[in-house]
Amino acid sequence: MNWLVRLFARTEPTLSTASPRDAAALAALHAASFNRGWSEHEFEQLLTDRSVVTDRATSGRRNVGFILSRRAADEAEILSVAVARAWQGRGLARRLLDLHLRRLAGLGLRAVFLEVDEANTPARRLYARAGFREVGRRPGYYARSGGKGALVLRRDLV
Repeated sequence: MNWLVRLFARTEPTLSTASPRDAAALAALHAASFNRGWSEHEFEQLLTDRSVVTDRATSGRRNVGFILSRRAADEAEILSVAVARAWQGRGLARRLLDLHLRRLAGLGLRAVFLEVDEANTPARRLYARAGFREVGRRPGYYARSGGKGALVLRRDLV
């Protein structure tokens, strides 16, 4: 009976640094999460770029979440965050974001920026709880994908 419990029990995902060999899995997760997914080739390019920092969440051998940002001088921009539908609402995005922000601070970065669709309430709540604040707006930024404008958010790391 214990083997049956272990078979169906979900363990907490493991958080780690992503590598270029994760490109296909991250592209698939991104495509399932956004109207315009990035290709495996785009992910390969990002994951080999020394200015890009990427953390992933794995459950078993499956990538179930990631966060990716690009560094420039003493700032970073979060380019994308995605969590598999089966793992949404369980705090995984928060864990990824917390780890990522600590890594960026450890690299000496002073601030992080991102853009989020005004209509994406769960993401806006996540970023607000993590200390991001609105510093700008881009009206109509997500209009082609059925969204509204983008909010530009910032969080200081020091």
